[in-house]
Amino acid sequence: MASKAGQAKKLSRRSFLKFVGGASLVGVSLNLAGCGEPITAEKAVGGSGWMPAQYNAPGNWPTNVRGRVPIDPENPAIIRDDEKCILCGQCIEVCEKIQSVYGNYELPIKNEIVCVNCGQCTQWCPSGAITERDDTDKVFKALADPNITVVVQTAPSTRIGLGEEFGMPVGTNVQGKQVAALRKLGFDVVFDTNFTADLTIMEEGTELVKRVTGELKKPTPQLTSCCPGWVKFVEYFYPDLIPNLSSAKSPQQMEGTLMKTYYAEKKNVDPKKIFSVAIMPCTAKKFECQRPEMVSASKELKDSKVTPDVDVVLTTRELARMIKRAGINFAALPDDQYDQLMGSGTGAGAIFGTTGGVMEAAARSAYYLITGQQPPSALWDLTPVRGMQGVKEAAVNIPGVGSVKVAVISGLTNARLVMDQIRSGNAPWVFIEVMACPGGCEYGGGQPRASSPPSDDVRNRRAASLYKIDANAKLRNSHDNPQIKQVYADFLTAPMSKKAEELLHTNYISRAEEFVTKKSKSKLN
Repeated sequence: MASKAGQAKKLSRRSFLKFVGGASLVGVSLNLAGCGEPITAEKAVGGSGWMPAQYNAPGNWPTNVRGRVPIDPENPAIIRDDEKCILCGQCIEVCEKIQSVYGNYELPIKNEIVCVNCGQCTQWCPSGAITERDDTDKVFKALADPNITVVVQTAPSTRIGLGEEFGMPVGTNVQGKQVAALRKLGFDVVFDTNFTADLTIMEEGTELVKRVTGELKKPTPQLTSCCPGWVKFVEYFYPDLIPNLSSAKSPQQMEGTLMKTYYAEKKNVDPKKIFSVAIMPCTAKKFECQRPEMVSASKELKDSKVTPDVDVVLTTRELARMIKRAGINFAALPDDQYDQLMGSGTGAGAIFGTTGGVMEAAARSAYYLITGQQPPSALWDLTPVRGMQGVKEAAVNIPGVGSVKVAVISGLTNARLVMDQIRSGNAPWVFIEVMACPGGCEYGGGQPRASSPPSDDVRNRRAASLYKIDANAKLRNSHDNPQIKQVYADFLTAPMSKKAEELLHTNYISRAEEFVTKKSKSKLN
């Protein structure tokens, strides 16, 4: 009996599918909930059932076995539970068709499995086989150590995604409850990544101005660098265009660096005893924090033991699991406030979480940096860069400069179209924002799953929440943030100063030697 029980326990969904697929059963009808109704592309996009739109056929048993993308066992961002995998091919579909990574290199690969760590496969996987790598135990261990100061930051998109894990409507802004939950969990200091989103705009905007005026000998268009999946995509497929990437670190990495330098100095905390945690909507952020160049605080402090600026990245879903594991009644929590010094952000920082948000925030402060005047109210609602289109364009009129053409891209297949145009020398833009995930961070690889595959309806509802935060903010320009002015006055001196360059800027590497890329056939109409 024990032997039979053991065998039954090992019968996974995948092995069950294999068993049924190979059986010859006459007169037996097998129906699965959500799979028996014919599905159209329109229904699938809205998330009705899990059957993918590309089948374009009734969802009757059995489905076709389509395979799966390879995932390195050492991948720092995502893992796969083989017992849950049903070989439906959804991960291949998104990686190849939406992100243009899988299938865009020749085999065999050389040293590593090609992956930009974006985690969109986790959002498209219908069985939940692919998930983020769980790092919650590392954080629980740090929280339990009385000798460690655990400092946490939360990204713009987490506050409009976390509530869905607790039954709240899509896009509910739970900023205050999120802060309260983090305090209940035992975090010593809670900062807002919106602060360094504003700081990123100051550094990246200054860099753009220096490129345009010729003071900085780097090419245009300048490409944003706050999305680590996108940066790795450039390193893999377009290493010749690395000079176009802004050298500014992402908001996550800027905040992590400042936690162990600026915050430690101001509050007289031993930086060696600071454990830095980031709550992000993104799985690629797990890869980013482990990049060997992201150790600026250790270099600044001349530590013999080099430690990462950000010790651990948790996704929104991981934070939800921590809250549930701790038995916290999330919905009943009273709203709480971020700690100050690095806990205040503007509306411009909030919209970093959606496609077009970085560009809109940058346009406001670029106008100020160039003219010395506050931007017109039209730049508080830059409609052409809003919405879920994969490629968007706009022109911003700046006195003394004229019409500045910009572009906004989300989804790496769309990015490939534009990158090929830049490579051919036929790019009219000065500044380009790119986010790896369609719709931006609001539906990143670490956000709650609202439908499979993800839908634009959900993306738009989450984006609307971020735009509402911006519209209601007392300050809507990054350069008006008083805490940004303070960090420059007390610590960094000025945007792109020597100290700012050392702490807030980085460099990138070519990863092209890892494989032979297939010749791109993309063409932008």
